[in-house]
Amino acid sequence: MKFAPKTMRYSAIALSVVASLTSLTAQSQEKSDAEAAVENVTVWGTEVKTTSLFLKQQAIADKQADHISDLLRVIPGVDVGGAHSLNQRITIRSMDDKDLQISIDGARQNSYMYHHLGNLQIHADILQSVDINVGTNSVINGGIGGAVRFETKQAADLLDKDQQFGARVQVGAGDNSGTTLSATAYGMLSDNTDFLVYHNAVNRDNYEVGGGKILNSSGGIIDGTDGTVRGLEGELRDTLIKLGYNLGNNQRFEIGYETYQDEGNYSYRPDMGLATDLAITNSLGIPLLWPTELTRDTLTVNYDLTLDNTVIKAAVYKNTSELKRDESGWADNAAFAGNAGFITGEANNTGASLIANTVIDSAIEHQLTYGFDYVKHDTDYLGQFTDSTASSGEDSSTLALFVEDKITLGEQFNIIPGLRYESYEIDSAVVDAEFDAFNLALAFEYSPSNDLLFRLSATELFKGPEISEVFIGAGLYDTPNTDIKEETGVNLELSFAYQTEIDKNQSIALGATLFKTEVNDYIYDYATAPDEVGGGSWKDNVGDMSIDGFEAYVEYSYQAFTTLFTVSSAESELSAFTDYADLQNARLDRQQGDTVTLSVNYTFSDANIVTSWEIQRVQDVASGVDLDGATLDNSKDGFVVHNMSARWTPEAVKGLSLVFGIDNVFDEFYASQSSRTGVSFHPLFGELYLQDFEPGRNIKATVQYKF
Repeated sequence: MKFAPKTMRYSAIALSVVASLTSLTAQSQEKSDAEAAVENVTVWGTEVKTTSLFLKQQAIADKQADHISDLLRVIPGVDVGGAHSLNQRITIRSMDDKDLQISIDGARQNSYMYHHLGNLQIHADILQSVDINVGTNSVINGGIGGAVRFETKQAADLLDKDQQFGARVQVGAGDNSGTTLSATAYGMLSDNTDFLVYHNAVNRDNYEVGGGKILNSSGGIIDGTDGTVRGLEGELRDTLIKLGYNLGNNQRFEIGYETYQDEGNYSYRPDMGLATDLAITNSLGIPLLWPTELTRDTLTVNYDLTLDNTVIKAAVYKNTSELKRDESGWADNAAFAGNAGFITGEANNTGASLIANTVIDSAIEHQLTYGFDYVKHDTDYLGQFTDSTASSGEDSSTLALFVEDKITLGEQFNIIPGLRYESYEIDSAVVDAEFDAFNLALAFEYSPSNDLLFRLSATELFKGPEISEVFIGAGLYDTPNTDIKEETGVNLELSFAYQTEIDKNQSIALGATLFKTEVNDYIYDYATAPDEVGGGSWKDNVGDMSIDGFEAYVEYSYQAFTTLFTVSSAESELSAFTDYADLQNARLDRQQGDTVTLSVNYTFSDANIVTSWEIQRVQDVASGVDLDGATLDNSKDGFVVHNMSARWTPEAVKGLSLVFGIDNVFDEFYASQSSRTGVSFHPLFGELYLQDFEPGRNIKATVQYKF
């Protein structure tokens, strides 16, 4: 397989741009449309909305980020595991990305490519907004754990008033991350037609861990390491083209095409630590690094219609993800020469969706939200080995119809009933069947004043068994289980939110959510198969999973000072079926300890400087039974990480923005608890230290210029 040559490094840090976190700022609802438009183009940023922060405004805005984790890890109830670029893995309330509904510009992204990879391929710089539903608390969304909707940039959000064309260039580097270069052109081709062309090039380095030493579980330096994690260096290229057409003032068509490519000589198991890679490599006498390429091509067509009392959003899309790896390195050991070859896995998501909102203004006001969601998943595996070829494929399809009504009773009460019908068909090596269900939802909202809101909700859950991961055979080596059942359950939530202006200079907001999620007939991919079906592992229902916890926050603003404090906790426990008694009380492997974040921000208005200091503290997790975790020691060490940034937009040069930031200010040696952690035992390789360490201190700078 051929890979493009590594491009020349861009300029040094002083002349570079790197995405970094800026402030969490509360935006006033009283701002005029003109002021809001200016604010949108002042900084190239990403607006983040989340249901775990019930603020009146969309109060998390304009973050510059190099990795999805930079955007989302401060959101209560949300974490992003995986230090490798191939392993961005969003978790919500300990549930991983397979249990979430993730989309980019309306195109569903869930593609279970490889258990050592995450399901999301996107770079944060391209995003205009992220909308996170923490937990499934509406029939509008499917899945078990929640939904994440990414929206990419479009010209209308970037043009200044009366501007016809614009452009933006960003160059960046970090001393422990690599370099970036992105360029964007956008504008109006006519009064009704707009366009955007975006390209981003990222050259990632092998980074050094905190403290400059890779330590084992006993605190000693791991043999063969020098503090730098190998198997990360590679190139990422992301191109987006959008063309939009406004038909009058109330209709818009938009077609978008994005191509994403991540390639390099990467580790065989990107989610596991360097210690594991070295142990396996040294034991088998095979290469440490393997030529790998992951691509995603997404074509979307979106249509928006606004009528007097109805808003409609529709989308059709095709999303293709492909993972290729040159595995000829197995031939370095004659005993494994038969495994040498070239592996390709491809996953296609094709779908259409429509969501409409209609307001019926009568004696009792109704806000109806209704629509459908259809997606078809097709997977193909091809292994071209020295003396043989293996291929396989699976498919599934989902059709969901939903309707939700927000009924307003007086000025204080809302009742929100909902109904969702979902039909799921799967043709896989494990099962060939159809599953369907009617799911109900009901929520009550009480607002005794404009500043205070209470909410109680219950939402039924449904999810059929998934098709197999693609890259290890697309079901070719799976054990059939025709008796497997769908997952069902309910998500219960109780929350309150309060926000008020103390005076013209001060405001405060606070809130909390208590939740309990019950998942019946929980499916575990690596359950111990009974002897009568051949032993080993298979996919089966192993028990009923319970996840409960809370999210809470307090935000305070005084003039140019803003601080946001959040705390979250989610604990999971399995009530195992008799056949799987050894899994009794097992937790989800991605569960993390109680998490506290503090963001402190100050704006020096006269100097046009915005500063931010962010702290995340994660508590230890004790050892215990879990699903798919480390087998010898699955305890998780807590950590404290500090990030800081400062942004300057000089008045003398309109469109120029300079950012300086330091991630992991105190060089903490740690691994995210949503990543692989702990110590396992393998009969061939012995002890494997799985810790997927995060980067150490990373000093970075940013230069952006908008024309």
